[in-house]
Amino acid sequence: MATVSGSITLAASQAVVWAQVSDPRQLSRWWPKVVRVELDGGSAFTEVLTTDKGRDVRADFVIAEMQEPRRWRFVQELEETPFAAVLRDSQTTVELQPSGADATELSIVLERRPRGLGRFGGPMMKRAAKRQLGEALMRLGEIHGTVN
Repeated sequence: MATVSGSITLAASQAVVWAQVSDPRQLSRWWPKVVRVELDGGSAFTEVLTTDKGRDVRADFVIAEMQEPRRWRFVQELEETPFAAVLRDSQTTVELQPSGADATELSIVLERRPRGLGRFGGPMMKRAAKRQLGEALMRLGEIHGTVN
């Protein structure tokens, strides 16, 4: 399993950060390669991502857990998608904790379990996930400011 995690302390209240990170429609503001999000009811959404070659790819997700204002977990639906060839499962967990008066500790855990020949690319998958997570945290820091 390729699991990576990261955290950042943002200079914004937990309520402000929660309003952004728990709203799938705002993923295009801070999650790498997401150009737009389409909602499918209250418990599912589709990310439209752009590849490095400029092609659009769709990724479907189900909200598996929502504990306002501190925890949001979503799971990628892989059956009958191009991702199914390389992933057995994929989930993202976002957690928030207040940190002082107007600051929030945000942590994100990406869990990707490779399938088939994708198992041999585990180290590459982990590096890609680290880059993706680092960019997401950096963007959130640019939006909300950070606390040293």
